[in-house]
Amino acid sequence: MKAVGLYRYLPLTDPESLVDLELPMPSPSGRDLLVRVEAVSVNPVDTKVRAPKETVESTARILGWDAAGLVEAVGSEVTLFRPGDAVFYAGDITRPGSNSEYQLVDERIVGPKPTRLDFAEAAALPLVSITAYEALFDRMKIAREGASAGKTLLIIGGAGGVGSMAIQLGALAGLTVVATASRPESAAWATQLGAAQLIDHRRPLRAQLEALGMRDVDYIANFADTDAYWEVMADLVAPQGTLCTIVDHKGPLNHATLKMKSVTHAWEFMFTRAKFRTPDMIEQHRLLARITEWIDGGRIQSILRETMRPICARTLRAAHAKLESGSMIGKLVLTGW
Repeated sequence: MKAVGLYRYLPLTDPESLVDLELPMPSPSGRDLLVRVEAVSVNPVDTKVRAPKETVESTARILGWDAAGLVEAVGSEVTLFRPGDAVFYAGDITRPGSNSEYQLVDERIVGPKPTRLDFAEAAALPLVSITAYEALFDRMKIAREGASAGKTLLIIGGAGGVGSMAIQLGALAGLTVVATASRPESAAWATQLGAAQLIDHRRPLRAQLEALGMRDVDYIANFADTDAYWEVMADLVAPQGTLCTIVDHKGPLNHATLKMKSVTHAWEFMFTRAKFRTPDMIEQHRLLARITEWIDGGRIQSILRETMRPICARTLRAAHAKLESGSMIGKLVLTGW
């Protein structure tokens, strides 16, 4: 089968940073599905894993943690899907990724593909949907619909992939969503997705928030830079409020202000359940099924902004370059082998 992977961790300018491969077809067992991959997306995790370092792999490392496709075969313990089912998923950081024609993935972290979306539109969703959903509803304990309505949510990094989904999920939960966006096109995108207010992350946030009539906010979801916004978040979050971050920090984080306010800080890492085989691993299947229900019901939308063809080393290097530019809005997907 065709695949794209690496043996050495090199700059994107080196054609060996991602290479085209021919690999044996895997065979499913246990709770694994064998999925014929129709479309894949790229995420910051891909560029972080691929980033230059001295390590040399003895077998090809396959990246890619977003896919949509068709179930080709199933393991002996599979109960949730059968061959021919259309699915979407983000996968498992500890296993070969989705940049291959066929992939093995545990059924407990796979969802039924939304029927109203094609494979490209569906492939834009899994990783960012899981991250945004878990950040808001699992980590910050926001009620999915109703009980948290009227509270305020500040999203730092509103036009990116995770931010694009979090805006929609926050609005669906009845929150007043304030999102950061600095360019006209990113501001228009965030507004289209349901942000009630916008502020520019290139300017001091407190003055802009107060100009909107807000002294503080109940929840802050930071999908951009933990270190750069830590003190700002501590200042803006309401007493007994909640913060959630997803980006690793480089320096120590001062928790003194959070303590005085009795603020909760939660980390979100969407691979936790699969990596540690947690007892509630199947919650990601249920989560993705709920996303599908909301998509097919017209309550949220795909965040696909650009499609590239085909899935190969050349186009994946170009996709990584776009992602590393820091100017992406929504998601970029690759289709066809």
